[in-house]
Amino acid sequence: MYVKRNYGFWMTLNWSKKPLLIGLLYSILVCAGYILIDQQFYVPWQPISIIGIAVAFYLGFKNNSSYDRTWEARKIWGSIVNNSRSFAAASVSFIQGKDDERVKKELIYRHLAWITALRHQLRLSRPWEHLENRLKEVYSPTICEDYNTKLNKELLEFISKEELSHLEGKSNLATQIMKRQAIRLQELKDLNYFDDFRHMELHQLMVSFYEDQGKSERIKNFPFPRQYASTALWLTFVFCAFVPLGLLDIFQEANNWIFWICPFFSALIIWVFFLMEKDR
Repeated sequence: MYVKRNYGFWMTLNWSKKPLLIGLLYSILVCAGYILIDQQFYVPWQPISIIGIAVAFYLGFKNNSSYDRTWEARKIWGSIVNNSRSFAAASVSFIQGKDDERVKKELIYRHLAWITALRHQLRLSRPWEHLENRLKEVYSPTICEDYNTKLNKELLEFISKEELSHLEGKSNLATQIMKRQAIRLQELKDLNYFDDFRHMELHQLMVSFYEDQGKSERIKNFPFPRQYASTALWLTFVFCAFVPLGLLDIFQEANNWIFWICPFFSALIIWVFFLMEKDR
């Protein structure tokens, strides 16, 4: 997600210039064919504009749905942040006993390992994702993690090699780490590091973390329905294919150089609609 103050025009143009250039080339060919063939072929603009309105409504619905998914993800992230702070504060204040500083550090570091594992899992690729668009300085830097090597290296900063070895072969490391955290809390309770009430408070935080993880995985593993996304794309293609033919209806009576403004207007309209289609 882009988090700086302004998102510049040239940045937008950089990742969306392909439809603009192809649309300009297509429009020039249509207008040139209109002149060279010397036959009046065009489509009245009125029905094309109706198609454009329908496509715009469809794209608006899709973009609103995409924003809702983004906002839900933002709320989930905020919940993880807040509950993590609460867990760290509870660990520091609740735990009392022999070598309690080491125990506090162990719990907090294991929680950091859970966050790290969850981050890596959520960045794994899915078949419906457009991996070819993850180009540096075009959409965003490549963010897919090296799940097999980099993850283990980062986890070793927070948990021991012995604990990491127990995670080998597990398909969902974040879940297993949280399971180990719950077991460890029960062990500490049995050793009288905290009482039953405080143990229940810590356990409720574990439940919250599981819920946040499940919500995150729901967004990751259930994409925006492909029939809606694909239909919007093909409707955009259909509308943009008719745009130059419709503008010929408007510019055909223009004199000399004014006629050649038509390809640029066509390219601009095509670019705007594909920009809305891609902005999701």
